[in-house]
Amino acid sequence: MLPWLKMIFTKRLIDSETMTSSEMTTLEYQNQIKTADMLATSSSPSKPNNLLFLKVTEYLVFTVFACSVVLAIVIPDDKRFIISAGISLAIFIFLFLTNQKLWQAYNNAAVDLTIKKQAELYLLSNGINSAPNLILPAREKALRYSQEMINDYKRIRNLSRNFYYILQLVTIVLSGVTPILVLVDKLEAGQAWLKWLPVICPAIASIVASVVTSFPFQKNSVAANTAVELLEAEQEKFILGVTPAYRCDDASDEREQQQKAKQAIENFVIQVNNIHLNQLQQTSDSQQKQENTQQDQSSSSN
Repeated sequence: MLPWLKMIFTKRLIDSETMTSSEMTTLEYQNQIKTADMLATSSSPSKPNNLLFLKVTEYLVFTVFACSVVLAIVIPDDKRFIISAGISLAIFIFLFLTNQKLWQAYNNAAVDLTIKKQAELYLLSNGINSAPNLILPAREKALRYSQEMINDYKRIRNLSRNFYYILQLVTIVLSGVTPILVLVDKLEAGQAWLKWLPVICPAIASIVASVVTSFPFQKNSVAANTAVELLEAEQEKFILGVTPAYRCDDASDEREQQQKAKQAIENFVIQVNNIHLNQLQQTSDSQQKQENTQQDQSSSSN
């Protein structure tokens, strides 16, 4: 039986040595993917079970505070409800601030992990094996830079959109309520402050309408949304390497491949800066036009 075992072992050894280079490349690529998945799993932030527990506790404490306030109003002689409301309010504020900090830290860790996986995806898909310590940190830094800019534009978009909608809603409500208040003023309600409402509401509506006209919240929201879409599209091109400026898989040798990978990072940073500068230029031009229009209106009125 020993000769047969020796022949079988020898045959398997020869088959393993005659494996083609394409199969070796496939196996190596699969091993890289498995290694990246293991690293991502090991470095991923912990599940927010504790954060959810603290959030539920915060809601329960707020419920206790609301119930204590109601009972203190219903039974004003019992001071225990007032003390309970004060203690629960202090605990609620502490839990609220703590949860905000913890959720912010968790979101930052999740974003860092996502950026790291996106940077590794490009290296794995293009087969860049040598000197990953030089290319990978640079790609992570470029992606983090673009992501911070995207987050800033999203914040500007949300704030401008919310301000515009709220001010427009206030203007519409006050303008619609004014005729009703005029009718209420003619009734003998016996309340002196009702007579001032037909004057106060149109004045507030006029002020709010002037604020909406003076500050271009809608234009800022649209411009910020355009910048977000352009930056996200450019970021996806850079992550996947689907354009000639970010592609390095067509290099002839390993050295040229590394040079193209570095050039792709430089092209991406330049493109992100160009999008940001174009956005600033458009904003400044629109503000200049608005100032010129206001000056022309004031001069014509004079």
